[in-house]
Amino acid sequence: MTGQKLVVRYADGRLLKGYTTNFNPNAPHFLLLTGRDGDDVQRTVVELIRLKALFFVRDFAGNPGRRDRDFFQEHQVYQGRRIEVKFLDGETLAGATPNYDPEALGFFVFPADTESNTIKIFAINSSVKNVRFIQ
Repeated sequence: MTGQKLVVRYADGRLLKGYTTNFNPNAPHFLLLTGRDGDDVQRTVVELIRLKALFFVRDFAGNPGRRDRDFFQEHQVYQGRRIEVKFLDGETLAGATPNYDPEALGFFVFPADTESNTIKIFAINSSVKNVRFIQ
């Protein structure tokens, strides 16, 4: 399959993995394709308001033994302002955001660990407890 690899985390804890070619942060939903190529492909309409976050990933398996760095390196260039995001479920992530707007449906975060399996995250504001800007 072609498209962006996504791990979809719902606010209720469910998880889906698949591909999309039509994600738009200003649209209320997008189409996620899961399964194998050909006739086995399942199409799921994902409503953003039901999500915790979308994780755009390099690989679905990732590296379970790797611990992502949760701090910023001084020599590293980041895309936007440095932030710490705390979700309602207790998960915290550090990254940079080019477009945080608490009134929008969500916002992008680029992980502090630029070598992480996660390329970027689209966090849904209704699932975020707190955003703290880091100097």
